[in-house]
Amino acid sequence: MSSLDSLSTLKTLEIDDKTYHYFSLPEAAKRLGDLDKLPMSLKVLLENLLRWEDNKTVTGADLKAIAAWLKERQSDREIQYRPARVLMQDFTGVPAVVDLAAMRAAVAKAGGDPQRINPLSPVDLVIDHSVMVDKFGNADAFGQNVDIEMQRNGERYAFLRWGQSAFDNFSVVPPGTGICHQVNLEYLGRTVWTKDEDGRTYAFPDTLVGTDSHTTMINGLGVLGWAWRDRSGSGDARPAGVDADPGSDRLQAHRQIERRHHRHRPGADRHPDAAQERRGG
Repeated sequence: MSSLDSLSTLKTLEIDDKTYHYFSLPEAAKRLGDLDKLPMSLKVLLENLLRWEDNKTVTGADLKAIAAWLKERQSDREIQYRPARVLMQDFTGVPAVVDLAAMRAAVAKAGGDPQRINPLSPVDLVIDHSVMVDKFGNADAFGQNVDIEMQRNGERYAFLRWGQSAFDNFSVVPPGTGICHQVNLEYLGRTVWTKDEDGRTYAFPDTLVGTDSHTTMINGLGVLGWAWRDRSGSGDARPAGVDADPGSDRLQAHRQIERRHHRHRPGADRHPDAAQERRGG
C-alpha cells in the first residue's frame, strides 16, 4: 500500500513470528490532536484515509477534517473511502458480472488484455434472493425447494459460476446456504482484514458496502458496513469497489447510485455513537 504516511503512523506488530504492518491512530493523534472521543465509525474511516493517503484522492486536509469533526460534531467535507470488500446478492450481482464481462470483451476488441478487468475489492456474492417456497410441511421441503430453485435459475447460476472462475476477487456462495446477512455475519466477516503487498502483510479494519438494506447488521461484530440501495427502483445497485475509472484508484458509483454515497460525510452521524450513516427509508 503506497501511502504517503505524512503523519508517520505506520507501525509493526509481531504475532506468532509474523510481522504485521498497520496504521496507528495513537501515532496520528500526536499530529492531529486527541482522537479518543471520535465515534468508532470515524476512527475506522480515519485509518482508511491514513492507509490510502496519496495527496490526490486522499490528502492531509482530509485527515485533519476527520479530527476536526469533534469541534462541531459535523462537517461538510467529503472524503474518499475504499471498502475492504463488497457484499452482493444475486439480483444485483448478475448485472455486475454482465458488465464486467462486457468490459473484458471491449478491452479484447481494442487489443488489450481482458484479464486486467477484475473487481478492485474482494466481492462475495451470496445467492439468496431467488428463493421461493413451493414445498412445505414436510422434512424434505428444504431440499425440494432448493432443487426447484436450481431448475428455475440454472442459466443465471451457471453464469455466476463462470464469473467466479473467470474473475479475480470474486466468489459466489451457492443457493441454500442462508441469507446473505447470515452468511456475512457467520462466515465472511473477519473484523480484521489482512493483505499482502510489497513484501509486507498489512492489517486493517474489515469494512464493506453491500447491496441490501440490512447490510448494517454486520455492525454487530464491530465491522463498519454500509447498505447500498438503488433509490431509482431499477434494481441496479452496484457499489463502488467493483469498478474504477481507468488508470486511477478513484472509486466510482454506477448509473442511478448517488455518486457521493461512497464518500462518508463526517457530519452525517449526528449522534457521537452512531455506527452508520442512515440513508433512504
